[in-house]
Amino acid sequence: MTETAYYDITIIGGGPVGLFAATYARMRLAKTQIIESLDQLGGQVSTLFPAKKIYDIPGFYEISGEDLIKNFEKQTLAFKPDIFLGETVLGFEKTPEGFLIKTSKRTTYSRSIIIAAGIGAFEPRRLTLDNASQLEGKQLRYFVTDPTTFAGKDLAIAGGGDSAIDWALTLYPQAKSVHLIHRRDKFRALESNLAKLKETKTNFETPYTIKELSPVATDKLTITLQKVRSQETKSITVDHLLVNYGFVSDNKIISSWGLEMQNRAIKVNQAQETNIPGVYAIGDSAYHEGKIDLIATGLGEAPNAVNNALLYVYPEKRQPAHSTQLIKAFNQAQKK
Repeated sequence: MTETAYYDITIIGGGPVGLFAATYARMRLAKTQIIESLDQLGGQVSTLFPAKKIYDIPGFYEISGEDLIKNFEKQTLAFKPDIFLGETVLGFEKTPEGFLIKTSKRTTYSRSIIIAAGIGAFEPRRLTLDNASQLEGKQLRYFVTDPTTFAGKDLAIAGGGDSAIDWALTLYPQAKSVHLIHRRDKFRALESNLAKLKETKTNFETPYTIKELSPVATDKLTITLQKVRSQETKSITVDHLLVNYGFVSDNKIISSWGLEMQNRAIKVNQAQETNIPGVYAIGDSAYHEGKIDLIATGLGEAPNAVNNALLYVYPEKRQPAHSTQLIKAFNQAQKK
């Protein structure tokens, strides 16, 4: 592709939502590229919880993050979009035919842009205790790359959201014991998963916060818990502490692109369009009133953004047919 050639759609972000947007764009025969800042596809799922079971993907009772991304990759690669990894979009500017996009490696051109970059750069919300950093990667962990690490071990999980509950469900069958630490008696997790966890012998340590961490020998950890609004304390000794307090995101680069932001995301209308015509946002990158941040939500937003982007680029094109007709047209185009 020459420097002045234009893509129809450039998708910024190679997570599940970006991958499905590319798949659908190629179904519609749009010349499409994905630009992903990481060295692999999969976004947060591949980076943060490849081993975790996910329960809110349509068509799967449960699926690991790793298997989910493998399925998305297989589907997307079959439609042959151009994919550029390890490349960060620094900014873009309007041209008569679309946009000039400046990345950390090159200049490229596109008639429309779909931002599927999630929450931007991210890192876990860490414990603020003095010795926490010294224990990180040993008894204290924020990520799970290999669930077998916890087989036959006493495990404490801190957090009250979906991630903490999901990990407790996933690791309970192989762990020797599981303690769930949360500062409230109520949880912010999916009710059905919480109900499943309560049917196990998980020890619910509520309402407690972590006051102190004390290493025992080289492989154990004593956690001192303090009851909320009380001086009462208790201690538990485990092999590992897995903290799920969420993540701190940094979307400074995205914030510099002249897009209207709300709730730390890009404000979009019903067409997933931003305040800049021809630029769309989907998934965790996008905000509209009533939005629920689930992968399933972003998957529904992807075709909406693609169709509206192509309507913007090619106003004369009719709206798409069903997927079977799109696939037939794609296959015919590949034979030419």
